[in-house]
Amino acid sequence: MEHRKQFTVSEELLASHGQRFLNLLIDTIIQVVLLFIALVFAVAIAESNGNKSFITNLPANTLAQYTFTACIALFYYNVFEIFSARTVGKWITQTVVVDQNGEKPNSEMIMVRSLCRLIPFNALSIIGFPARTWHDSLSKTYVVDKKALEEEKRLFYKPKSNHNEE
Repeated sequence: MEHRKQFTVSEELLASHGQRFLNLLIDTIIQVVLLFIALVFAVAIAESNGNKSFITNLPANTLAQYTFTACIALFYYNVFEIFSARTVGKWITQTVVVDQNGEKPNSEMIMVRSLCRLIPFNALSIIGFPARTWHDSLSKTYVVDKKALEEEKRLFYKPKSNHNEE
């Protein structure tokens, strides 16, 4: 019985700080657009129901604002990363979320990852090397360069040639 080594993600495969910053910037812009669309719908529904207090109280209620924004973020990251392991930002920067073996993380890991994004100052945890945040380490996930990962895995799993077969 042959015991085969399992591929593991190395630091060399991790997305750069620049890629991670672009991911954050692009994904934040998309979340702001989603938030705007959701608010337009919420205001339209409130107005159609005659609820004028919803609109006047919205700017003053910071807990409601935070909750609404957090729900948009959780929805965005969970939908994209559970189904494709990539957000729009990651598609553009050619990065992907993987587990320690370079495979698509399970839904539970992605949900932990998404929840950890709500930790205050999580974005600042990217400072330093390697480029990993709290939402990466706490969920045991990695954001890696997709092409580099595919090449490393191809080389790792490439069958060893037998030189005696000539």
